[in-house]
Amino acid sequence: MQTSFLPNIPWEERPAECSDVVWRYSKNPIIPRDFIPSSNSIFNSAVVPFNGRYAGVFRCDNKKREMNIHRGFSEDGIRWVLDNDPIKWQYDDPELGCFQYRYDPRVVWIEDRYYITWCNGYHGPTIGIGYSYNFEQFYFLENALLPFNRNGVLFPRKIRGAYVMLNRPSDNGHTPFGDIFLSQSPDLIHWGRHRFVMGVKNGWESTKIGAGPIPIETPDGWLLFYHGVLTSCNGFVYSFGAALLDLEHPWKIIARGGPYLLSPQREYECVGDVPNVIFPCAALFDQPSGRIALYYGGADTVTCLAFCRMDEVLAFVKKS
Repeated sequence: MQTSFLPNIPWEERPAECSDVVWRYSKNPIIPRDFIPSSNSIFNSAVVPFNGRYAGVFRCDNKKREMNIHRGFSEDGIRWVLDNDPIKWQYDDPELGCFQYRYDPRVVWIEDRYYITWCNGYHGPTIGIGYSYNFEQFYFLENALLPFNRNGVLFPRKIRGAYVMLNRPSDNGHTPFGDIFLSQSPDLIHWGRHRFVMGVKNGWESTKIGAGPIPIETPDGWLLFYHGVLTSCNGFVYSFGAALLDLEHPWKIIARGGPYLLSPQREYECVGDVPNVIFPCAALFDQPSGRIALYYGGADTVTCLAFCRMDEVLAFVKKS
């Protein structure tokens, strides 16, 4: 198991009046919708440690309402500098330059580089995979799966000799269904050995679910934060919860929390381009302190931050 030391992790102690397992940053949102001149909204974004500070890949919908992903840097994980222009990808096959949109990125360090996955519009939504060594040059590797698919989330190491990715088969619209599956690859290009991981349940996750941040390896299993969707009389409501997956057979569920961990209740989560959405895409973890910082999109409009502790999350998942 890789050890995670992150002494400068963004952090704010739980408010005295709060008893929840996950609590919000008091100064949310950390990135407003108009943070760069080109943006209509900035949300559903990925953050990783980088050279003693932080780097990120951010979903920025521009004022034409085109969806794309931009680079950003931060000294503390809270105050960010973002590029106004989208990431420019290098690729060997010109076909990879054809896209309709790019959104909802995740970023993970595997072996010797940072891999980026995102929902890539290639005759419908599929999962694009690229990488960067330094967040200066970005290389588009391939589209992993046929359309229609979303929420491609890589594990941070090979498992039993294979790269492993969670994904969510879908359709070409606002999918009214969705379960989490797992796919395996020898080279991050050819994917197969697909396995069912988990499906919807009642209540807050009764319509569809999807993997969130990169899974965190613990002695008890892979900790997965995932979003769930309820269909209300006023539309979809996105919340998130957690589950624990087997370390060597990660399609097998060890435990799964019952209640959500966070649901849209603040104005910046309930009011925006898409009301009532909390959508996590990144989690930072400092193993010595047990601290976790979660980045999530609010109402498909702004970028927010929440906190929790590993021992409390594991206890929640196992108990509830």
